[in-house]
Amino acid sequence: MTASILWRFSRPHTIIGSTLSIIVLFLLQGGSVFTHWYILVLTLISALACNLCITGLNQVIDVELDKINKPELPIASGELDANSAKKIVLASGIIALVAAALLHWLLLLLIVVILFLGIAYSMPPIQFKKHHLPAALSITIVRGVLVNLGMALHFSGMLDGSYSIEPVVYPLTLFISAFSLAIAWYKDLPDRAGDAHFGYRTFPLLYSPKIALYLGAALVTSAYAWCIFWSYQESEPILLLSLSILGLAFLNHVRTVRLDDQISVKRFYKLFWVFFFATYLSFLWVLV
Repeated sequence: MTASILWRFSRPHTIIGSTLSIIVLFLLQGGSVFTHWYILVLTLISALACNLCITGLNQVIDVELDKINKPELPIASGELDANSAKKIVLASGIIALVAAALLHWLLLLLIVVILFLGIAYSMPPIQFKKHHLPAALSITIVRGVLVNLGMALHFSGMLDGSYSIEPVVYPLTLFISAFSLAIAWYKDLPDRAGDAHFGYRTFPLLYSPKIALYLGAALVTSAYAWCIFWSYQESEPILLLSLSILGLAFLNHVRTVRLDDQISVKRFYKLFWVFFFATYLSFLWVLV
């Protein structure tokens, strides 16, 4: 197995998103990469291993579905055999738990809860992903609430023992929660063929791709507007400008997608994650 196969198996956009979220929250909570580097490193190891376990398990369960929706993924394409994939999933889950246990009880609790939700998302008999509402709730709870508020509490407890959350984390959490809900809808836009074949009750199939697109756009735009208002209230002009630019760029991004063109839809979803990355980074302006 090559590094390229492992990298694609990890679902890089989720790994990048998790890495950025952990680093940004660490810095917002007052962490120093020089003084507290070991806290950041162990947290990243635990979080990224957890990420790999969940995304890997999803591919192990969904081989036949991915042959229709995502034939380029390593298991679906035949580049990675199922047994090797299962070993990676098991090893990454163990690494996530051990690294968390070595660092802090709250991180261990977070990882346990996130792993449970990730397993329930993919595995029968629960398999949240087959139904749009529990799928959306699980993604939003993990990406929006647990990662942001949970990691902020973890870092605060490790750094000064106060278990207090910096005020800036709350608007960030609100935005990422809205964004995560949109992710839950948008991720299914390019996967309609396979989802319909296997009877998945996703939002675009139940209501329509257009409703999923515009409802998600309204949600994300509202979240940008609220965070822009918060930036104004808190006298954070650079953050305000950054979020305004991103909000306008997002609206233009929505305007250009063609729902009847599979290539356009896939490109739309990939670039949607760039707004996720950029918004996290924008909140670092409050530290300047």
